[in-house]
Amino acid sequence: MTPPPDAAVALRAPRARAAGIARALGVLWRFGRPHTIIGTTLSVAGLYVVAASELPGVALTGSDGLFQLACTLVAALCVNLFIVGINQITDVEIDRVNKPGLPIAAGELSRRGAWAIVGVAGAVPVLMALTQGTLELAAVLAGLAIGAAYSLPPLRLKRFPTLASLSISLVRGVVVNLGVYLHFSQALSGGSSIAGPVWALTLFVLPFSFAIAILKDVPDIEGDRRYRITTFSVRFGAEHVVRLALAVLTVAYVAMATAGAVLLETVNAPVLIATHVLGLVLLWRWRAGVDVHDRVAFTGFYMAVWKLFFLEYAFVALACLTA
Repeated sequence: MTPPPDAAVALRAPRARAAGIARALGVLWRFGRPHTIIGTTLSVAGLYVVAASELPGVALTGSDGLFQLACTLVAALCVNLFIVGINQITDVEIDRVNKPGLPIAAGELSRRGAWAIVGVAGAVPVLMALTQGTLELAAVLAGLAIGAAYSLPPLRLKRFPTLASLSISLVRGVVVNLGVYLHFSQALSGGSSIAGPVWALTLFVLPFSFAIAILKDVPDIEGDRRYRITTFSVRFGAEHVVRLALAVLTVAYVAMATAGAVLLETVNAPVLIATHVLGLVLLWRWRAGVDVHDRVAFTGFYMAVWKLFFLEYAFVALACLTA
């Protein structure tokens, strides 16, 4: 029996609302750049595991620790959303050439809506940090300031390849690693020391972030050249950039597998060596046969490098847990 018209409308309304919410969440997810969301989440979670392993009297599954982990994740993900959102707002024309599937470039999200999301994403971690002390506030403000300077005029650091790569390395390598770990140290044990594995992780992530920063521009040469964004890829060519990035990553993996395994006393050396040899093998295996001029194929390789970045936090956390 066919339901009366009013009943049919009533049945369709919740489904339409649910579909609308799902679409909005999908746009927000893509606006946040999923690979950076995953990377930020694993970075914070990995640093928490290291803190729980290194700090005295801290239980991995303790309620205080898990609460601090959840709050830190919210703040970090908001900072991440602020940074990638600002970049998309200021790069709409470039993205229509290089990344036409992004929400603003695709016409799925207005600039006004994007600014609203970015405003909330910037305000939330600042308000949270005000309750956590000077250190947390300084780390949040530093991340927001560098992210804004990267994309916004008058600085717009992304125009200058060296400053652009240094900006990304500074946020990912220093602000996240040292800032987040010091927050956990103070919140969970009242201390302000940085454990050896975190220093090693920071030294590893700095060149890794540099490699990611220069690799991300390889598929975007066409749009960057058109809008006079002089990235390393535009200036020196894709082949040279890829060789430099692979050299930097290889040195980082070898250094962590040798010097890290010897110098770090609170990690499981065989695990540290095995995981970093695995990472290096995967890097070169994924690189083999990829044409740097094939935009789709190289983008796949670039995303694979991000997976290795995610895995690094798991590698170091595992070495600490099994020590």
